[in-house]
Amino acid sequence: MNIAMIFAGGSGVRMGAGIPKQFIEINGKPIIIHTAQLFEFHKMIDKIYISTLEDYIPYVEALVQEYHLTKVAAVIPGGETAQDSIYNGLIRARQDNEGDSIVLLHDGVRPFVDYDVISENIKSVESNGNAITCTACFETILLSKDGESVDSVPYRKETFAAQAPQSFRLQEIIDAHDKIRSTPTRYENMVDQCTICTTLGIPVHMIEGNRGNIKVTTPEDVYMFRALMQYKENEQAFGFGLTNGSRAKINRFRKKDDE
Repeated sequence: MNIAMIFAGGSGVRMGAGIPKQFIEINGKPIIIHTAQLFEFHKMIDKIYISTLEDYIPYVEALVQEYHLTKVAAVIPGGETAQDSIYNGLIRARQDNEGDSIVLLHDGVRPFVDYDVISENIKSVESNGNAITCTACFETILLSKDGESVDSVPYRKETFAAQAPQSFRLQEIIDAHDKIRSTPTRYENMVDQCTICTTLGIPVHMIEGNRGNIKVTTPEDVYMFRALMQYKENEQAFGFGLTNGSRAKINRFRKKDDE
């Protein structure tokens, strides 16, 4: 069983839009729907769970019906923190699924992860036990404890930005959470699943993500989202950015039409 766990519990304070950012409409659809449809239409995904703000559960359930998201198994309330929300979602998924199921943890406001990246996450868990989607950093990364002076500069070729999905066997990531939750500091400084695993000494396997896999957090990100949507539309209309495999598939259909 391959499960997508989508987290849409942010309040959107940095966006300043008056509503949580995951519900902002772009091209006529809320961002959370753009995201959920990536997994709904992916042939390797069997189920979807969505975690959101408790007051918005009826709204999300209505969106699920409106957009015919047939793979959504449940819409559940988030927790006190982002990691609490993830833990709640994992525990809910365990009620319905075997512990060796593959779970892809994804941000509800990352609506541009590539189809192939989702596939590679699943394949990596099957062969390596987990998957952390990431991209190489093109800018120089600075380390600073006070935010004013530079403490160190790591080699750029050794720096990467972690994204989502981050994927695991269901029971294994629950066990990792349980260990962290049993410590005095619990989720302090635990920004994602990769941090949890490395803190516990669990080896994690990186896979290459796509650069368009942005997290829509600020107003500037909304403009980038719209630009990426325009690029995708141009791809469909004019063939910009098509892979060789996509071109070959299109050409096969063209040949059939000509026969």
